[in-house]
Amino acid sequence: MLENISSTQVSDKLKTFPSPRLIQTARLQLRPWLPTDLAPFAALNADPEVTRYFPAPLSREQSDAMAQRCQALIIERGWGLWAAETLENREFIGMIGLHIPSATLPFAPCVEIGWRLASAHWGKGYATEGAQAALELAFTAIDLTKVVSFTSIHNLRSERVMQRIGMQREAGSAGVDKTCGRC
Repeated sequence: MLENISSTQVSDKLKTFPSPRLIQTARLQLRPWLPTDLAPFAALNADPEVTRYFPAPLSREQSDAMAQRCQALIIERGWGLWAAETLENREFIGMIGLHIPSATLPFAPCVEIGWRLASAHWGKGYATEGAQAALELAFTAIDLTKVVSFTSIHNLRSERVMQRIGMQREAGSAGVDKTCGRC
């Protein structure tokens, strides 16, 4: 279990890989970040609809820094929040993957599964498909026993993805501004 240890200690105890893992599904590739991902990632992070449940949209500089942090962690661990692209046309659609939050959370330390897709790609099952594949890696290759996800209680789209990937609402999380699912 990951209880009673810091997020740094969580990271130290998790399985890592000498090179970045790629995940391919029927329609998606989850892969390391490319310089060409920065502009479409900045566009989705500036989209008020995508960032509706976040404190604020991200500036181009904040978005680029986030992508660079995601890529650095993928290089360090071999896994993380991957850039997601469609196999059909190799279009960047957002990010999907695993992350160790550094924020103080009531359920930390933990490994979370998350996704953020451009709104043009919502409703197509991409978040569910990519998240299921990331969970498979989490439980088989990384040997995790627990993964969490959280969102605003108003973000019903993300909550439905959580349900479709088999997450259950954590006891006591109702009425809090976050939903925490555990697999």
